[in-house]
Amino acid sequence: MFFDNEPGPIFRPPSEAHSFILRTTVGCSHNKCTYCNMYRTVDFHIKSPEDVSAQIKAAQASGWPVRRVFLSDGDALILNTERLLAILAELYAAFPRLQRVSAYAGPKAILGKSVENLVKLRAAGLKLLYYGLETGDGDLLSAVCKGVTAEEAIEAGCRVKEAGLKLSMMIIVGLGGVPGSEAHARNTAAAINMIKPDMLSALTLMMYRGSELRQQYERGEFLPLNPHGIMKELNMILSGINLPADHPAIFRSNHVSNYLPLAGTLPADKERMLEETRRAMAMLDKGEGYDPYGNLEYF
Repeated sequence: MFFDNEPGPIFRPPSEAHSFILRTTVGCSHNKCTYCNMYRTVDFHIKSPEDVSAQIKAAQASGWPVRRVFLSDGDALILNTERLLAILAELYAAFPRLQRVSAYAGPKAILGKSVENLVKLRAAGLKLLYYGLETGDGDLLSAVCKGVTAEEAIEAGCRVKEAGLKLSMMIIVGLGGVPGSEAHARNTAAAINMIKPDMLSALTLMMYRGSELRQQYERGEFLPLNPHGIMKELNMILSGINLPADHPAIFRSNHVSNYLPLAGTLPADKERMLEETRRAMAMLDKGEGYDPYGNLEYF
């Protein structure tokens, strides 16, 4: 459900399919990651309080029983704490059945909030943040222009957890290509172990038209992993994840980009999912089950 008429792309996590999408910002405040083209067609700006209130009133007038709200666009947490608190108060006043509010959150936006302010937001009803860690490897974060060091990326995730917010974290398998695969896998697993997210999603790299990484690929400057390499890297990441039983994470690799859909809980289902990746690699060795070029024709 969406009530904003301003042009520009709207993206949301799959789990927010039935949420009221409240547009609080347009675009992404960072918008420099080389692998992403999501918001390249719009200039980032913050929606006015009047615009946000008009969307809330339109949703209220629709009669839809709003239970979940997702704050878009790409980095709503960049708003200052007082503004976010006002939006949360308005939402919970408008929708008596509202159960949770969630948002995408970039690492720099998270680091711009103290733990105390994140706690205030949680108490006001912000329950869940979606955070694209992408990789725990510092060299790779620099190469893809994420805008933070590995230490800062990890601190951002840990800060969300320390504040008591639910954390859904994304990583990108294949982001380092062939040369960076091993370091990406090793350091990403180590970062996951330190952050201990509640939910973890593994996406597979897609080189979208309009992204710098796609241009690097077309110039022969980036060597992507083939499907076997993707499965091997995913296996390495899963092998390196050692979460304690009292801090489990729901794991999914069911995004449209993925070759192999996996679903389970870490650490309980780790061995089963590792075995599934090993079977997939064996199939690929035989030339069965996967199109070796299927993920190179990107959008």
